[in-house]
Amino acid sequence: MRLRRRQEIPERPPPGSELLAAEAVRLRLGGRELLAGATVRVAAGEVVALLGPNGAGKSTLLSVLAGDLAPDGGAVTLRGRPLASYGAAELARHRALLPQAAALSFPFTAEEVVRMGRAPWAGTAAAAEDGAVVDAAMAATEAAAFAGRPFTALSGGERARVALARVLAQRTPLLLLDEPTAALDLRHQELVLRIARERAAAGDGVVVVLHDLSLAAAHADRVVLLTGGATVADGPVAEVLRAPLLSEVYGHPVEVLAHPRTGVPLVLPER
Repeated sequence: MRLRRRQEIPERPPPGSELLAAEAVRLRLGGRELLAGATVRVAAGEVVALLGPNGAGKSTLLSVLAGDLAPDGGAVTLRGRPLASYGAAELARHRALLPQAAALSFPFTAEEVVRMGRAPWAGTAAAAEDGAVVDAAMAATEAAAFAGRPFTALSGGERARVALARVLAQRTPLLLLDEPTAALDLRHQELVLRIARERAAAGDGVVVVLHDLSLAAAHADRVVLLTGGATVADGPVAEVLRAPLLSEVYGHPVEVLAHPRTGVPLVLPER
């Protein structure tokens, strides 16, 4: 009789295949409707940016996509299966979530925090790669220099890079990143989004919540625009980042210009 491994390693999805789909998702919390028909799809090999003003439902939708919040209506599927059918350990081998803030009450070192990303692979053949994967994740995020320092002693930007390294170390085919550039300087903003593009080029699906529309235009394959908890536009950057639509959604007039060298849209508020 063949013994089945305690935890199976999922196969990587083929390029272009649908990883995640959320259809007409609704959610009420504390008497407020936070999501009112949000829809998003993510394929292997693409970066999808979730955009919208404060309170649009971006972070809430990301929590629903991660399985941390159960919607009141609509449907969410991960690799063709209802998201709710995944157990916690199995789900952690399919998707990795970077929340807005990483809070730890114990003085773990930066390297120990990154190593936490390997927990879902305990008991699988992938566990043999733990050391190399952690080292690679810290090198990619330029966090190796403070690997031995307590996480609680790091600056906000350093913590953000360590938290991203933990997500990368999890080695899942789907990355969900909530405002990963918020605490970072210009150099490291570009580093984080370059990493997102590299993961997509390697076949992963990446969903990233951003406030900087020009950053989204430069790095995303597709953008999903939310307002009032609902999806109002979904498509290629040039189709969604249009001045009339953005001015209406954000409640402030903007102009959209083409970068003189790359042609990538630049979104500027009118002043």
